[in-house]
Amino acid sequence: MDAVEVLAPDIGTKPACKVFGISRASLYRRRSIGAAPRVEKKRAAPPRALSDPEKQGVLDTLHSERFQDKAPHEVYATLLDEESYLCSIRTMYRILTANAEVKERRNQLRHPNYKKPELLATGPNQVWSWDITKLLGPVKWSYFYLYVILDIFSRYVVGWMVAPCESAVLAEQLIGETCTKQNIQKGQLTIHADRGSSMKSKPVAFLMADLGITKTHSRPHTSDDNPFSEAQFKTLKYRPDFPERFGCIEDARQFCRTFFAWYNNEHKHTGISLLSPTVVHHGKADTIIATRQTVLDKAYALHPERFVRKVPKHKPMPEAVWINEPKPTTS
Repeated sequence: MDAVEVLAPDIGTKPACKVFGISRASLYRRRSIGAAPRVEKKRAAPPRALSDPEKQGVLDTLHSERFQDKAPHEVYATLLDEESYLCSIRTMYRILTANAEVKERRNQLRHPNYKKPELLATGPNQVWSWDITKLLGPVKWSYFYLYVILDIFSRYVVGWMVAPCESAVLAEQLIGETCTKQNIQKGQLTIHADRGSSMKSKPVAFLMADLGITKTHSRPHTSDDNPFSEAQFKTLKYRPDFPERFGCIEDARQFCRTFFAWYNNEHKHTGISLLSPTVVHHGKADTIIATRQTVLDKAYALHPERFVRKVPKHKPMPEAVWINEPKPTTS
């Protein structure tokens, strides 16, 4: 290091460090150790800078009742028209910035803080989820609209409808008829939906209020807040026989009649222990699971060597189904 310090004034620090294979950073670090702290010199004001009284005069002008709502560009131009010049536009901004007075003064869009819906169902007809999806019509830009109401506990489709348009009146009709068919009592049910126009319409809101139904909505642009309806639509549209387009609205209705009969009565749903939605919705899950367990016990008795470590157990029904289950709090 000492040799580098001797050689550096003659050939420069970088070449000297290169000659001796020493890092410049190490050299600078050594120089800084024990060195006297740097004294920051106060920068002299540029000769063109405004004096403090002049700056205050500019600020007073900007604060005046005449100019307090105008941007520096407008103030500058107005003063020039009146054959007066205080300073440049940029200097006006510098003075305002130094006094913490530069900010966006226009009305800004403020998004409300939407609360995450947290819904719990421990049995059928406690929480329903509903949504609308488009079915492609016979020609480009033509659609039919499929309305589906789903019980999130049993995954049972309690109501559906195919319509030529999306309508709050039709949605109101479907919800009312479905509640009557399921014998829904006041205070029994919560219906969850996204924030579509039909879902948030006044006719639907008034109907739910009359029926004593609690309504909730997903947060904007958050499909995870309505997962059961989204998953059900995926099951529909990923069926091998789902057509690319429907020739007419009756074709769409006939397809949906066949699909929902299969979905409710035959589809073995992984979310409800491979039971059909009808079995769960009508309270037959425990009987079916017990029967299946008997079959598993017999299979084990015949060939225990084919099962690893224990008797096979049928997966039990979930005791609760959540939309956005709250995270456990840590103490």
